[in-house]
Amino acid sequence: MQPNDPGAEREAPRDPGTDRVVIFDTTLRDGEQSPGASMNIGQKLQVAHALRDLGVDVIEAGFAAASPGDLEAIRAVARQVEGPIIASLARCHPGDIAANWEALKDAPRRRCHVFLATSPIHREFKLKMARDEILRRSSDGVALAREKFDDVEFSAEDAVRTELDFLAEIVERAIEAGATTINVPDTVGYALPSTYARTLQYLRQNVRGIDRIVLSVHCHDDLGLAVANSLTGVLEGARQVECTINGIGERAGNASLEEVVMAMKTRRDVFGVSCGVKTERLYPTSRLVSQVTGLHVQRNKAIVGQNAFAHEAGIHQHGMLTHRETYEIMRPEEVGFISTSLVLGKHSGRHALKERLAALGYLLDESQVEAVFADFKALADKKKDIYDADIEALMVHGQILGVSPKAWEIVSLSTTSGTGTLPCASVSLRSADGKEHQAVSAGDGPVDAVFKAFDRVTGFHARLRDYQLSSITVGEDAQGEVSLEVEHATGLHRGRALSTDIIEGSARAYLDVINRIALMGPRTALDAQSRDEMGAP
Repeated sequence: MQPNDPGAEREAPRDPGTDRVVIFDTTLRDGEQSPGASMNIGQKLQVAHALRDLGVDVIEAGFAAASPGDLEAIRAVARQVEGPIIASLARCHPGDIAANWEALKDAPRRRCHVFLATSPIHREFKLKMARDEILRRSSDGVALAREKFDDVEFSAEDAVRTELDFLAEIVERAIEAGATTINVPDTVGYALPSTYARTLQYLRQNVRGIDRIVLSVHCHDDLGLAVANSLTGVLEGARQVECTINGIGERAGNASLEEVVMAMKTRRDVFGVSCGVKTERLYPTSRLVSQVTGLHVQRNKAIVGQNAFAHEAGIHQHGMLTHRETYEIMRPEEVGFISTSLVLGKHSGRHALKERLAALGYLLDESQVEAVFADFKALADKKKDIYDADIEALMVHGQILGVSPKAWEIVSLSTTSGTGTLPCASVSLRSADGKEHQAVSAGDGPVDAVFKAFDRVTGFHARLRDYQLSSITVGEDAQGEVSLEVEHATGLHRGRALSTDIIEGSARAYLDVINRIALMGPRTALDAQSRDEMGAP
């Protein structure tokens, strides 16, 4: 143990081979609640399969009662993704629990995750319920869930701001009613590690039967402490951590799965625990979730950021050349980074592509390889050298996302711009019924002109809030990834596209948003209000 290590004062850790932490991934539920990060069923299935391959223990696939779409997505994951426990969130309400059963009944392993807010501020202003009513509803909700589910988790929403004596009482009632996992969420990211530790210590000391259940932690990152608090929970006996890929989630997000897992692995001397995550799958899974949601991973993000293993300072580079552990506490290969970059060109064949895909962590069948190979050859005609990042981008933007229906497709587009010339665009789009529609529009630049022409054809009305262009690799012929965010009556939506042509990439990203919204269909009132009014841990 290192000198001055806070863990040095703790009891010596147990054998990591026998003390296991359950990794509960809520990317598809809490992660999707990040504004503009909604996924369709196909995308949710892709992420769920990636989470299975990553080795998580529990996948919280959604909130079945939130909308018919959520229920269908959870049902699809429950039927098609084997291995992990599939969970769905529910309020302590008969209708929610019934929706969970409909969504999860086909899953080989299923969990009903019920919750109820417990803090004074939630009791007074959101629920308008007294303590006795909260106790009764939570106990009844758990008992009702146990009638259909052997595996029931109870979460006391906003537990950290709940009076300790009342929190202990409601946890004890939930255990008596049949809860097998008790979650103590820091719903608004209010806790400090020291105060969170005291909350967990109090529960372990004052709740009868707590030794019979799995204690879980679910921390938000409003103060940047989600990972620190989650790890504190592990030190205090929690054996389930609820987290998301890249730490995505409401507001500032959730505890980052990759950071929690690698902290426990790297500092096993302190934590003395293990988990089932295949850490070499962390980077590919992070990339997939980033591309599907449109939420970019910051360059300096721990574990999976582009700079996570970069060393620029001369003294650091010298130390690395002498002995890598001088400045690296983990190996890049452990989390899925690979050292080789330049790999393929226009003369490379299917076998070379398949081998490189496998090295990047993508194990595909022959039909999938064929689909990616077609995109690869098209790209090779446009650029001389194909880098790993190009291949990953092809996977995410092409085969991994799958083919989804489109309300509109680009037939042709052309733009004119220049000094002293009014930028304008001429576009032709094909609608789902096969008809072609044309429009011409001027704009502040060629990209703006294309967007306005698309609006004329499709009748789309929204406000562009963010536009970002980034190079996937290096060189004059590098692919550019365009990502943008628009504000629409149905909420925030993100679109993204790849191209070696900036204007074409921008057009495809904007049309991606138009298609997402056009194919949404009418939203129910419950769907529109669920995230704010239903609440969640």
